[in-house]
Amino acid sequence: MLQNVNATRMELLSLRKRVGLALRGHRLLSEKRDEISRQLIQIARDLRDLRSKVEAELLETTRRFMMARATMEPEHIRAAMEVPTKKFKMVMSFASIMSVKVPQLSKEIEGDIMCYGFATTSGEMDIALRALERAFDSLLELAEKEKQCQLLATELQSTRRRVNVLEHVVIPETQETIKYIYDKLGEAERDNISRLMKIADIIRG
Repeated sequence: MLQNVNATRMELLSLRKRVGLALRGHRLLSEKRDEISRQLIQIARDLRDLRSKVEAELLETTRRFMMARATMEPEHIRAAMEVPTKKFKMVMSFASIMSVKVPQLSKEIEGDIMCYGFATTSGEMDIALRALERAFDSLLELAEKEKQCQLLATELQSTRRRVNVLEHVVIPETQETIKYIYDKLGEAERDNISRLMKIADIIRG
């Protein structure tokens, strides 16, 4: 790079401006990296608790369905479950965390999950279906947080690479080039002064 650079004042001014921009970019990207790291730590803490909650709710749902199965005839279970009257659709919107587009999940629901008569079903079936509803809400939240964590982790890696390139390559090389040009200009200035002094000596002689 030093061999190909033009050692001129114009180039020196351009490089000084470039290194100033690189330093500001480095500062902003470092702040972004630190904030994404903080957000990831918080989401990771939330995920740990949320996973435990989901596991507990799914375990409770499974236990309740097993109890319902033990207290109902198989044909009554099939009859109760084969005509669903509750419909839902998942709605995805997006938010921005440190310029990273992350999903937010919600659901739109119509009808009731209990779509059967009560004469041939047990109370355990009702409890099991309500437990499934609660678990589904937690699963949606877990999926949302997991995806947010994945996207932020990818952005963090990219931001770290950019910070490292600026810190260890762009800024040092530009500063080195500035020093090289400055030295060259100083050397040229000294040569000019020396020539002028010689010319002055000749004129005086």
